[in-house]
Formats: sequence, structure tokens, C-alpha cells
Amino acid sequence: MAERKISSDVEAYLAGIAEPARSMLEKIRHIVWSLAPEAEEVIAYGIPTFKLNGNLVHYANFTNHCSFFPGGTVRNEALKDQLSGYKTSKGTIQFTRDNPLPDDLIRKIVIMRLEENRELAAAKKQKKPAK
Repeated sequence: MAERKISSDVEAYLAGIAEPARSMLEKIRHIVWSLAPEAEEVIAYGIPTFKLNGNLVHYANFTNHCSFFPGGTVRNEALKDQLSGYKTSKGTIQFTRDNPLPDDLIRKIVIMRLEENRELAAAKKQKKPAK
């Protein structure tokens, strides 16, 4: 198993968040690590970000909600029913302490993102000219 690349910047970000938001974000973090232990966790765009074959997912705390950023996966038809109770936009799912994201939904999204990134990486590799 790959060694986790734990960022002190992410640790500092999470340490500055009050409960229950911190626990909700820590849950996302734990699930992503469990599915992608080789991912790198960094601060990108000012928020915690997992990278594996490009940006995988981001997560963040805001004044009245938390957000999970899985990119275009939000628009995946297979997630439509599960996301109906959440405010979503182009690449974001907003959730609150009263309406947190279920673990199974987070897992499903991360698995989808892992597959999307693998496919993109494979396509880029095929396009590179031989040296």
C-alpha cells in the first residue's frame, strides 16, 4: 500500500474548522484515502484537494454549508436521484450538518472520479507521440 502524502497545510485547514463541519469533512477525507491511498492531498484553489491523474475531488467548509467538489460527475445521470436533496451546481454538491452526504454516495462519486481520471490519463498517454 502506498504511503499517504499528508499535507500540513490540509491539517491546518481542518484544524481551523469547528465541529460538526470538521467531522463531516474528515469523513470525506477518510473515504477518499480508503479508495485512493496513492492519491496526493494538497491545498489547491485554497481548499483541500486530492490529486490522482489530475484533480480527483476537493472539499471545503463555508459559513453556512460544506461543499464536495467532484467536478462534472455531479451531472452524471446515475447520481440524479441521490443528489436530489442537495444543492448542486456545475461541479459542486453543498451539504449541511442537518443534511450530510451519506458515506455510500461519497464512495460512489469517488469511484466514478477515479475511473474518469484513469480514462483521461490513458487517453492522454495514447495521444503522446513516440520519441
